[in-house]
Amino acid sequence: MKVALVHEWLTTYAGSDKVLAEMASLFPDADIFCLINFLSDQNRTHFDGRRIITSFLQRIPLSNKYYTYMLPLMPLAIEQHDLRQYDLIISNCHAVAKGVITTRRQLHICYCYTPMRYAWDLQHQYIEGSGFGPVRSALARYFLHKIRIWDQRTSNCVDHYVACSKYIAGRIRKTYRRDSTVIYPNVDIDRYSLGNAPRENFYVTASRMVPYKQMHLIVEAFTKMPDKKLVVIGDGPKYRYVKSIATPNIEILGYQPNDVLRSYLQRCRAFIFASEEDFGIAPVEAQACGTPVIAFSRGGGRETVIDGVTGLHFHEQTTASLIDAIARFEAVDAQYDRQKIRAHAETFSTKAFRETFARYVEEKWADHQRDLISEDA
Repeated sequence: MKVALVHEWLTTYAGSDKVLAEMASLFPDADIFCLINFLSDQNRTHFDGRRIITSFLQRIPLSNKYYTYMLPLMPLAIEQHDLRQYDLIISNCHAVAKGVITTRRQLHICYCYTPMRYAWDLQHQYIEGSGFGPVRSALARYFLHKIRIWDQRTSNCVDHYVACSKYIAGRIRKTYRRDSTVIYPNVDIDRYSLGNAPRENFYVTASRMVPYKQMHLIVEAFTKMPDKKLVVIGDGPKYRYVKSIATPNIEILGYQPNDVLRSYLQRCRAFIFASEEDFGIAPVEAQACGTPVIAFSRGGGRETVIDGVTGLHFHEQTTASLIDAIARFEAVDAQYDRQKIRAHAETFSTKAFRETFARYVEEKWADHQRDLISEDA
């Protein structure tokens, strides 16, 4: 069985890239196909010895910096990969990877993080937040319209979908009218531990500062609670705004290495997560430190944080709702069991992902072989 792994782009080593690395470890002889590969020397070690095939986008000048602007070319680029010699194709997809061309005798499994948000339900938010003028906005709407048509058409070329959460399974059903199996992505919880430090009276939030992450909402809420301390870790486009509105009870640390983040997670009273995420790794990492999470109740946070057991949910992305949630949390925070929170985080471990995903692929491959034999009979 020859296996091809299809990925959008290799530029960093973040959430979907870590899942790809685990898929690659399950299939040691698999080749990796992607649009571009600009991994640093440090991150390239995760794919040592792998044959990585890129598209024509790799050869466009400055594509390592401006590849997101090449979205209109990505459907064409991903279709140029020749996968005829492979038996099993696994696409690791949040944009166009599932659009590779396959034949009837090949099995195509798509691990889907989300149907393209900026082409579907976040189109208006994406364009409004882009700062485009009238002409560029009109062009963006036109190209996104074309991409939606392509995305819908290629959704039928996938044999089986795997969703990274129940939330995404619902979006796959809504967008593609396809069923999927939920297998949560791997979280490297071994990098986190309960620690021995006593809990201190401060809260932590950590994320890239982009609008949908709602880091600004968390900071705005704490400006109205001057008696409570918040530590903010991360950077991004909203960093200057977040820093400009911070009051003395809010400490803005910017980007920090993992050991610093882990130290704060082990010592804080709770972690705050206000984003509507497809899955959301940060709350799981916090729980791996035995830390309860105050999480927005839509998206992945609803699934990874057990209300009243490993954290507490709030139901509106408003400062008032978050302030109310913190008050409710402080009334009962003594009830949270750090060992129980850690045990819940372990259900999202790399080991759990590898075992579940390997078993799923084996079952689908066996079914596919039986179907081919039946058809050829």
